[in-house]
Amino acid sequence: MYKKILTTAVLAAIASAAQAQSSVTLYGLIDAGITYTNNQSGHSAWQLRSATVNGSRFGLRGTEDLGGGLKAIFTLENGFSINNGTFGQSSRMFGRQAFVGLTSDQFGAVTLGRQYDSVVDYVAPLTLTGGQYGGTIAAHPFDNDNLNNSVRFNNTVKYTSIDVSGFKFGATYSFSNSTQFANNRAYSFGATYNYGPLKLAAGYLQLNNDITSASFANNVTNGSSFTGSGGAGAQTGEWTFLAGRQRTFGGGLSYAFGPATAGLVYTQTNLSDAAGGGISGTQSGRGNATSGGIAFGANSARFQNIEANVRYALTPALTLAGAYTYTRSDLGAGVNPNFNTVSLQSDYLLSKRTDVYLQGDWQHVSATGGRIHAFMNGESSASSTQSQVAVTVGMRHRF
Repeated sequence: MYKKILTTAVLAAIASAAQAQSSVTLYGLIDAGITYTNNQSGHSAWQLRSATVNGSRFGLRGTEDLGGGLKAIFTLENGFSINNGTFGQSSRMFGRQAFVGLTSDQFGAVTLGRQYDSVVDYVAPLTLTGGQYGGTIAAHPFDNDNLNNSVRFNNTVKYTSIDVSGFKFGATYSFSNSTQFANNRAYSFGATYNYGPLKLAAGYLQLNNDITSASFANNVTNGSSFTGSGGAGAQTGEWTFLAGRQRTFGGGLSYAFGPATAGLVYTQTNLSDAAGGGISGTQSGRGNATSGGIAFGANSARFQNIEANVRYALTPALTLAGAYTYTRSDLGAGVNPNFNTVSLQSDYLLSKRTDVYLQGDWQHVSATGGRIHAFMNGESSASSTQSQVAVTVGMRHRF
């Protein structure tokens, strides 16, 4: 009898230890609100919105301890609309993220799958669009620097280092998965350094797009998705710019003092081999051009963004945040629009997992050459004038 009891106890202990060595977590975030927009194609609008600030999502995150500080990891993350229950990211089941890999306490992590680039990983957290205090609608015009991850990358190998005295770095390479190796591929790298209240970060992203494919000719005229050669490349189903090459780099800093944190970020996106291309109809708003997108007037284009932001915790539950972004651009043919974008938010925690927020966003664009109207990220259509205002009352729940 004693032996049976002892054997049962040992087996139970082994099973408990094995279970503790691996885990799978279900997690998610739901963002819903009511938005008033003063001008969408010449009309004001009241709308129920999903993901005005943060994309609604659910996911599975898992780890398995392999011993010696080595773990197997995976993440499968779905994006969806709370309004109608449909999938986001071109109707992908796991469109936000889908990867598997290994992580080591000594050497860092290597992951493979659909993932974020290094500009998103390292620079975006210093901005309001990259977090919960501004989010999607606070993105820089057209999300031209991808800080709001309008484009996520397929076929990606990512390396992320361990934290060494506050310094951390990483890099990605996204395969074209085509015999045309250099077409429709992407790569990036970045780093961050934390020293007490000071944070510094920098990142670089390059996209090489196949603009010779048959699908390219129709993209600007109908606002459709850019698939590249064979439709199997680094970016498929989502795109911001049609250009042979996109180079985005940026850097910034933030400093925390007491309950306040202030940040300053600069980014620049340079587009080349852009003749005949343009800005996605989804990104630029259906009211911005008769063809559904904005066509470039030259072989190159450029965007420069300077964002200053601040957030202040009035109480442990109530936080105020704001950002001002000045964007200077050159789209060719004498069209050099300047964008002024302001985002303000107050956020109140009802619990650790649930909060309510009030957010106001304003954009004014000048020097447009009559071709571009104001259009904030996440709006369904552009303004009929050079200004657009949106106010949202919303709530978020995390699980």
